[in-house]
Amino acid sequence: MRKITMAAMVLALLPAMAAGWETRDGDVPLSKAALRDALVGQVLTFCDDGKSRFYDDGRYSYTYGQGGIAYGHYSLNGDGTACIGFVGGSSRCDLYVRNGDRLVLVTEDGDRFPVRP
Repeated sequence: MRKITMAAMVLALLPAMAAGWETRDGDVPLSKAALRDALVGQVLTFCDDGKSRFYDDGRYSYTYGQGGIAYGHYSLNGDGTACIGFVGGSSRCDLYVRNGDRLVLVTEDGDRFPVRP
């Protein structure tokens, strides 16, 4: 029972964590609806030629620029974060912001990955 309670508490806190992430002037986190429009059914290409795919059914894949693919499932949150649980057992949440006309992925560590137009 304690494991379930602890896991529920962690999941409940994930969206709140985005509020403390490192953002820059001009960054506007996406609403859940805007996040859905920007990600679901789309292929996002990053500067290193990596590609994120957010399938309509909740599946996720990331194709590395030099080859190789990571698979998982995603969930979208109202604070602009998309959380991914990978098949290998790891997980992460990324914050998506608009800065001007550009969509930018911000990691929990503060790294920024602009999406190509």
